[in-house]
Amino acid sequence: MKSPIGTFELIAKNEKARRGRFHTHHGSFETPTFMAVGTKATVKGMTPQDLENCGTQVVLGNTYHLHLRPGEKLIQKLGGLHKFMNWKKPILTDSGGFQVFSLAGLRQITEEGVQFKSHLDGTAHFISPEKSMEIQMDLGSDIVMAFDECLSYPATNEQIQNSMDRTHRWLVRSHQAMTRTQALLFGIVQGGLNLEFRKYSLSQVTSVDLPGYALGGFSVGEPIELMHHLLPDLVPLMPQNKPRYLMGVGTPLDLILAIDSGIDMFDCVIPTRVARNGTIYTWSGKVSIKRAEYKEDPGPLDPECDCATCTNYSKAYLRHLFLSGEMLGSQLNTYHNLYFYMQLMKRARSHIEKGTWREFKEFCLTRFAGIDFTGKK
Repeated sequence: MKSPIGTFELIAKNEKARRGRFHTHHGSFETPTFMAVGTKATVKGMTPQDLENCGTQVVLGNTYHLHLRPGEKLIQKLGGLHKFMNWKKPILTDSGGFQVFSLAGLRQITEEGVQFKSHLDGTAHFISPEKSMEIQMDLGSDIVMAFDECLSYPATNEQIQNSMDRTHRWLVRSHQAMTRTQALLFGIVQGGLNLEFRKYSLSQVTSVDLPGYALGGFSVGEPIELMHHLLPDLVPLMPQNKPRYLMGVGTPLDLILAIDSGIDMFDCVIPTRVARNGTIYTWSGKVSIKRAEYKEDPGPLDPECDCATCTNYSKAYLRHLFLSGEMLGSQLNTYHNLYFYMQLMKRARSHIEKGTWREFKEFCLTRFAGIDFTGKK
């Protein structure tokens, strides 16, 4: 019997790590999962077939960017986001909140919503919880995110309290503005880096019964260690029978540590962004393909990887493509990095199910600890 959409199956649990399955209108996906970021209805350098071949289950679209260009009404007219970008599996769209709040000098926040100027042409726009839901309904995404207020780091206790309260009020309005029964609304927990604030926000957000819940307000400039210190105490307090989504995180090491705390879903631009800058993730650490030592290297990026890039191209060739500014280099690097992330998630799921999560976690910590995975110089 087919499970109804919005159902989360908890298949296995090993310590705090969870192995599950979530059902949407466009199919089910296995958790833990990493969602490829397709900001403007495309994952840069990847065709939908490429994404499927490297194991992608869910693609994330950006409400703010798609609203500005080409516009949600055009996408709706052309059959919705799935048809528009030729992706047949689940799509999650963010609310636009993070983007408009990051426009520090171009927006004004009120209780009604956010007035902002487009970063493209300076034209005035307004997004409220109702408008965010309207845009996401028109896009036709499977998982939609509630409109929330995301604070930068650091913030005062008063700012955090006001932000949490407004996020809760906006969640209620977002929930009331839903018009598509196939769309699944996730609420977003805020609260800065204070556990008590996070518990307070969690109680607010979970007072609205939703298919899933997310942790927002991380990766906003804080030392990443502070997030990892908070997650083990916070994540187990989230509903057991709903997927838990950590927004905007992160590196391979971040993912392993967050899964260990009980997180089910991730998204981040890191693997695709650094690939275009010549930074490659491997099971032995990080490779900077521009380095002179790879000029005559006939070997693959990662001897432990069986992706299409590693099985067909040498480091020497990939270095040549990068130094020549050839777009194929970015495409091949991106393919490998996403494949690596999907394999990381696949192995995590397998080890949780087999009861060997701790061994896999220790293996990853040994391989990845002390490595700067951000690609920063």
